[in-house]
Amino acid sequence: MVTTPSKIDEHQERVEGDTNRSPLRAAYQQQFMDEATWQVLNDDAEYFLHQSLSTPCIDAIVEAEGIYLTDVAGRKIMDFHGNGVHHVGFRHPRVIQAAKDQMDKLPFCTRRYTNPKAVELAKKLISITPDGLDKVLFAPGGTNAIGIAMKLARLATGRYKTISMWGSFHGASIDVISVGGQTLFSGGLGPLLPGAMHIRPPVPEGCPFGCRNTCNANCADYVSHIMENEGDIAAVIAEPIRWSTVTLPPKEYWQKIREYCDRHGALLIFDEIGTGLGRTGKMFAFEHFDVVPDMVVLGKGFGGGVMPLAGVIARKDLDVAGDRAIGHYTHEKNPVSCAAGLAVIDTIQQGNLIQHACELGEYTVNRINEWRSQFPFLVEARGHGLLIGIELKDTPEFGSSLHLAEWVMYRAMGKGLSFKVSAGNVLTWAPPMIITRQQMDDAITILSECFAEAPPK
Repeated sequence: MVTTPSKIDEHQERVEGDTNRSPLRAAYQQQFMDEATWQVLNDDAEYFLHQSLSTPCIDAIVEAEGIYLTDVAGRKIMDFHGNGVHHVGFRHPRVIQAAKDQMDKLPFCTRRYTNPKAVELAKKLISITPDGLDKVLFAPGGTNAIGIAMKLARLATGRYKTISMWGSFHGASIDVISVGGQTLFSGGLGPLLPGAMHIRPPVPEGCPFGCRNTCNANCADYVSHIMENEGDIAAVIAEPIRWSTVTLPPKEYWQKIREYCDRHGALLIFDEIGTGLGRTGKMFAFEHFDVVPDMVVLGKGFGGGVMPLAGVIARKDLDVAGDRAIGHYTHEKNPVSCAAGLAVIDTIQQGNLIQHACELGEYTVNRINEWRSQFPFLVEARGHGLLIGIELKDTPEFGSSLHLAEWVMYRAMGKGLSFKVSAGNVLTWAPPMIITRQQMDDAITILSECFAEAPPK
């Protein structure tokens, strides 16, 4: 049987997701895993390299459709996690059919050739992005696409330094963890890329720039200070809305950063791997801030939860690497992935899923915020569209919010609702955009039950 250490590393709890070192996880598994599941889990632990956020795994699934997972034991679970790939739900018939049709005709495109599906998808992307973002390059995954953006920024500016945020996550390769801000991914792997500078994210808690309860965007001025004194910053790389914690900076924050990048000759690269393609109630999250980046990176939901697919959309004048190979991925223009990507965008547009995300997300946030007087540990629910963060706090009665958030997560999973815990105390909800009002009500009911059943300290 897979074993889990009894001691929780509190630092590890404050990172990208739940780790596999918790005694609460072990207790959950003892209650819900059957013999067949344990066989799969034990084999998984035997044959895969172990790492903090996966193997040894929590459960084993055999089917996924719509918003639901089905595990080996036959339990159906609403998936509000999905690693961000299930914008249009799992096994969406349009995406599946598009991939099948393409596999029957052209399953792979050898390098040096292009194919109609790749060109069609590039045109489609350009048509849904603001004017000025006119060039595309595809990659197998978001990490690869961030790497492409980093290389392009160096070539275009002649500089190598970057500014990114502590606590951020942009991917797991050695170059990308350099601009990421989490020790879980970079600890013990140095030296990392030189010139990767980090700043404090725009959150009011513990802010040294005079924030109280709301970010005042003064921290953006520090970025200008860095650029002016360093003098050779190639790019700012950031998520416009922090995916995991659903951190919402004020509009003026990114407007200031845009101004400072222009003033000092740096590029603004937005990582929309998790937030892009409608999840936040606009096609791209940066549209909430009335700014346009120099590059935007997509991934995760781009392939519809069927095919791995990511991409970079850049300004036309950044097309400066014609004599280099900045992508050169074997599946750079994979026709099956591109067919899936086209089907995803068509599904979002024709199904009016962006408007649906706006309306259902606002409804959900309002419902949960009604509980603040009832549950003293609830700070707030916040979000844009169907990216929702539910923040908990320490209280004398219920103790540590880190322990409580994890307890709520496992309690909810036992009732059939899976979601992510980020930064230790934020319940991150990212359900498929096809979710119905009734399904959301079911999830809200489960969460309210878990809050009501929360054990006192």
